[in-house]
Amino acid sequence: MAETPAAIVVEVEGVKFPTEVTSPVTSKSLFLGGAGVRGVEVGGKFIAVTVIGVYLEAAAIPAIDGKWKGKTAEELSSSAEFYRDIITGSFEKLTRVTMLLPLTGQQYSEKVAENCVAAWKAAGVYTEEEEAAVVKFREIFKPKNFPPGTSIVFSHSPSGTLTIGFLELGGVPAAESGVIENKKLTNAVLESIIGEKGVSPAAKQSLAQRISEFLNKKEEKEKEEEKEEILVVEKGKLEQVEVA
Repeated sequence: MAETPAAIVVEVEGVKFPTEVTSPVTSKSLFLGGAGVRGVEVGGKFIAVTVIGVYLEAAAIPAIDGKWKGKTAEELSSSAEFYRDIITGSFEKLTRVTMLLPLTGQQYSEKVAENCVAAWKAAGVYTEEEEAAVVKFREIFKPKNFPPGTSIVFSHSPSGTLTIGFLELGGVPAAESGVIENKKLTNAVLESIIGEKGVSPAAKQSLAQRISEFLNKKEEKEKEEEKEEILVVEKGKLEQVEVA
C-alpha cells in the first residue's frame, strides 16, 4: 500500500476532519488530501457557509508522484493541470461538505447544478445524458434540509459513479442516499470545488500544501535510502579489498 500524508488532524472553522475515513461504497481507506472553508462576500464581509474536506485513495500518490514530486505548494496551487489530475485520476475520491449555516437541499443542489451545466455548455459537452443526471441530482436533494453540523458526502468512483450520502448531527449516517451513473457529473461535482473556478480556494490551497509536503518528504526519504544503499555497497567493496 502506498504511503499517505502524515496523520495530522485538520480543523476548519471548528469542524474536525479525521485523517482517514472508510469509503461507504468500497470500504477502502481514504486519506485526507486537504480541507478548507467555502464562503461568500456580503457587504464586503466574508461569510463562511460550509467547510469541505477532500479525501483520496492511497493509489493517488503513485499516480501523481512522478509528475508532481519536487514541486512547491505554490507551484501546485497555481497549476490547473494538478487539480485536473486529481479530479480525473483513476482512484477513488470522497468529498465531505459540512454546513456552518443552514441550507436547504434545493439551495445547495441548484448552485452545484448551475456551475456544472455552465462548465459543460462552455466546453460544448452538455448532452441529454448530463441533463438527465442533473435532474436526478436535484431530485435527490429536493426534500433535504441541512442545519449547521450536518454533512453531505460525495463518493466519486473512477468508473464514473457518484454516490451521495448524508450525515446527521454528530456524524451519524442517514439512511437515505442516491447513486448517479454519469462520469461527467462525478468529476464535475469535485471540479466545482477544487477546479479552476472552484468554490473553495482554501480547500485547493490545503490540498496543494499537504500533497506537496508529502511528495517532497517522500522524495527526500528515497534519496536518503539511495545514499544508504551506496554506502553499504562501498563498504562491501572496501571489506573485500581488505580481505584480499
